[in-house]
Amino acid sequence: MAAALQAYDLRMGLVEGMGLARCVRRRPRVTRRRAACLALGLLALVVPGVAAAAPTVTARGKAVPIPGFPHTGNILGAGAAVQAEITISGKEYEGFPPPLIGISVYLPTGVKIDTRDFPTCPPAVILVQREPLKCPKGSSAGPIGKARGVVQFGSERVEEVTEILSFLAPNGGLLFQVDGHSPVSLEVPGIAHLRQPGGLAGFGPEYTGEVPLVVTVPGGPDASVESIDITLGTAIRRHGKTYYYGRVPKHCPAGGFRVRSIFTFAEGGDVTKPVTVTVPFRAPCPRH
Repeated sequence: MAAALQAYDLRMGLVEGMGLARCVRRRPRVTRRRAACLALGLLALVVPGVAAAAPTVTARGKAVPIPGFPHTGNILGAGAAVQAEITISGKEYEGFPPPLIGISVYLPTGVKIDTRDFPTCPPAVILVQREPLKCPKGSSAGPIGKARGVVQFGSERVEEVTEILSFLAPNGGLLFQVDGHSPVSLEVPGIAHLRQPGGLAGFGPEYTGEVPLVVTVPGGPDASVESIDITLGTAIRRHGKTYYYGRVPKHCPAGGFRVRSIFTFAEGGDVTKPVTVTVPFRAPCPRH
């Protein structure tokens, strides 16, 4: 994308009501309280022992084929989707990881993102109406993803599994709707933007953003994210030509494609005490 993907805004929702039954029946409101402003490009690798209450984060990503489009996937110069898997573990926040408030992802040098040739979904359809079925055909940014976390349900902390719907937005952005069904009913919109080229030397496009703190019971602890599994990437055929949202670089350095992810957490649920964890990794080069 030629614009900036700087705000990854997956909101986990605010449920009003103290009782269990009431918690399920009421639709959550999204809270923006204490949303963190990320200092992009200034986040550094957290050295173990320097910052307190840092959870353990693993992040993996790889280029995968786009269903229905042959000769896509982890092929040099080819169109591809990116599958990302993130796991977060820790007991720093009432026995669970502290709330996630920011994500930054720096893709390999040479990755090409095309935002010009695709249908897009008007932001109001997701952010205001919350009607993903109204998004135009061809505006989906990938298959349904999943996120798992822990929410407050009455007096207990319980697991919540949500679905992530993704769509292409105007001006190079992405739209998300996060739906949860049990034990809490969640219907949460979000928006994201791309920065291309990115702001970190040695890397390509930059996806960055902030995630607001979220409570599901007033006065209770904020939600903790424990895993995210999402695939982003699509293609369309128009007038006999195929357009790809993303392309694999034409060259792969020894050891694989360099990727860097930075995760920011609110220590003790307090955004004035951010804790950052940097996860560098290598995505595999295509097989010859």
